[in-house]
Amino acid sequence: MNMEKTETLSYKLDVFEGPLDLLLNLIAKNKLNIYDIPIAELLEQYMAQIHEMQAADMDVASEFLEMAARLVHIKSVSLLPKKEEEAALKQELTGQLLEYQQCKEAAMRLRERFSLDGIVRAQADIPADLTYKRHHKPQELLSAYLSMLGKK
Repeated sequence: MNMEKTETLSYKLDVFEGPLDLLLNLIAKNKLNIYDIPIAELLEQYMAQIHEMQAADMDVASEFLEMAARLVHIKSVSLLPKKEEEAALKQELTGQLLEYQQCKEAAMRLRERFSLDGIVRAQADIPADLTYKRHHKPQELLSAYLSMLGKK
């Protein structure tokens, strides 16, 4: 008896629905305060994640790169003497992250509550419809089948 042992290779890549999803993941993973985001640290980790996606031959969507540019912009503004613009940009980003997080949680609750897998209906008794009375020769059926395949 020859028993072949098959070995499976498995790996997990994090797939993010968008740049806000990636940012929320990084914030949660590093236990950062969403109301006081350290942009420099977040930017480094965000760029590292994008490089990982590229190294795994994944196409990095333009919205991920746009968010990276936005984080770089916030970081560069933070280096300027006036901090009002930085605070406004961080507040806008925080608002978007909070709104996205709430929508994601609401979607998860709805998914748990209204699963289409749980809808069951009793089997219906449907009488057979015997109104079609025509009989076909085997050659007719073959011709129709070949015509359907585009071989005639």
